[in-house]
Amino acid sequence: MAEFTADPNRILFDLQQVNEIAQGFSGCLAPEEIARSVTSGLVEKFSGAMARLWLLEPDQTVLKLVASSGLSTRIDGKFGRVPLGAYKVGKIALNRVSFLSNNLPAESWVGDRAWAIENNISGFAGYPLVANDRVLGVLVMFSCNPLEPAFLEVLQTLCTIVTISLDTAIKSQQQQSSTLQPRFSEWMLSDQLVSVLKQARFTLVGTEKPLSPSIVYGFLKVAEMLETLNCTYGKLMYGDDFVSLDAIVPMIDSLDEFKRLCDRMFPTALQIQLNPDRNVIQILLKVSIVESSVLSDREIEILRLLTQGFRDRDIADQLIISESTVKFHLNNVMSKLKARTRYQAIYSAIVQGWI
Repeated sequence: MAEFTADPNRILFDLQQVNEIAQGFSGCLAPEEIARSVTSGLVEKFSGAMARLWLLEPDQTVLKLVASSGLSTRIDGKFGRVPLGAYKVGKIALNRVSFLSNNLPAESWVGDRAWAIENNISGFAGYPLVANDRVLGVLVMFSCNPLEPAFLEVLQTLCTIVTISLDTAIKSQQQQSSTLQPRFSEWMLSDQLVSVLKQARFTLVGTEKPLSPSIVYGFLKVAEMLETLNCTYGKLMYGDDFVSLDAIVPMIDSLDEFKRLCDRMFPTALQIQLNPDRNVIQILLKVSIVESSVLSDREIEILRLLTQGFRDRDIADQLIISESTVKFHLNNVMSKLKARTRYQAIYSAIVQGWI
């Protein structure tokens, strides 16, 4: 197996390797099979330590890992489902920008630095799969050897072929499964919640209004966990500038997992009240749906650069301001959004559609 170099003759050879990978899924109409063929081909043809491919789910808010080859072939676990904008993979999809690094363990955004060090991973290349201005997914490769910048050009060639094949396969599946019934993602939020909270008596208060995909996704994930907690009552309420979900579940020893989920989806939005007399727990999730940003243009600009992987000093250089000014703006952002971490602030801004 050949290691990638920037030599022109080598690039021609590598493009031929890309062509051989493409022949492996030519004519295939199963997205997962195409993905597996691509990741295994990258590992085999380019000495990749690991290659992975995520596809954007129909709700357009989460990337689902559908193929993994090399060091790990598991497609579940921590990175099995990545919210759009989270981690480097989610940022590549959100910003539609390719990325290459040859010092992976030192990158601030690395989700599992210990794994990278243990397996001697230095190179990382990621590329968004975009068809007709629609993001289909993200393809990444990890390497124990440095990757030349020109590798992104080779990867782009492969991704162009992969995107066309995946787009054709996905459309074929949609045509085969289409019916006269509306898709789940087209239902109003209350209808979707009722379908998830099968044991609960459900009430809707207020007039339903369109919500961002991130808010809808977050409420559905919360509802899924409420169902596992045997939720007996649910109330969806719309206000002028908020949407809330009230729920009642039987008394249990710990809600730590549920709290972590809510904190990840909607930082600071959860309220819990114990009612030992009735042996139940009352839960309130209240999320702001203000239409205009409470952040300044400069604060939004800095957040956008953070989502692209820039560090404080890089942002300062980019905007021609001091690093202390960058930190000042970020502290203001976290205060305004009631976020405890930068990640929570970025996620809140993404949920509101500000970045």
